[in-house]
Amino acid sequence: MFNIQTTLLLIIDVQNDFCPGGALAVQDGDGVIAPLNKLAAAFASAGGRVAVTQDWHPAGHISFASSHSGKNPGDIIDLDTVQGQVLWPDHCVRGTKGAAFHDKLNLDPVSLIIRKGFRAGLDSYSAFFENDRCTATGLEGGIKQMNIQTVIMGGLATDYCVFYSAMDCRRLGFNTIIVEDAVRGVGYPSGSVEKAVAQMRDSGIIFSDSEKLLGEMR
Repeated sequence: MFNIQTTLLLIIDVQNDFCPGGALAVQDGDGVIAPLNKLAAAFASAGGRVAVTQDWHPAGHISFASSHSGKNPGDIIDLDTVQGQVLWPDHCVRGTKGAAFHDKLNLDPVSLIIRKGFRAGLDSYSAFFENDRCTATGLEGGIKQMNIQTVIMGGLATDYCVFYSAMDCRRLGFNTIIVEDAVRGVGYPSGSVEKAVAQMRDSGIIFSDSEKLLGEMR
């Protein structure tokens, strides 16, 4: 059981570019929407809090392969601020359709939107910190003011933004639960989803399905 008044539902990056047909599509990415909508509606009706994150890159962002001569999506480079930056296709460019939330995601229950990756020279996977691991997004302070103790999390993608968000969430002292039927992974490099799930479990992060969580609300 969890107390809805001290629990946040955090929906990670359910945006057009990460869903089928998008510039950086996750296989079956839109499959996370139905369980997340159901949870969000239940949270809202019970007076709970729902937040979403949104990748929000400027054109020419440092994480785009097109910003680096001779580089291709999937290449890995070292930057001044980040070692091992994966280069991606141009995606979630602010103000574009690709950066918009999927139109089937119900935003009515949402009370907080965290935009990340909006600095041209710094990428962001985690909902809590940019990829330099020290520049905060503001989410931690915001939810501490709400007296949040538990964060239930779903969205895209298991092995990147969900993983980094969940690991930071746990490290910051919040009880952290992944909605296992409301996440999908990139799977790059091979085995990355399985590795991410194992690391999350080893860190004390709980995995549960949406129907079970709906039954545990109080």
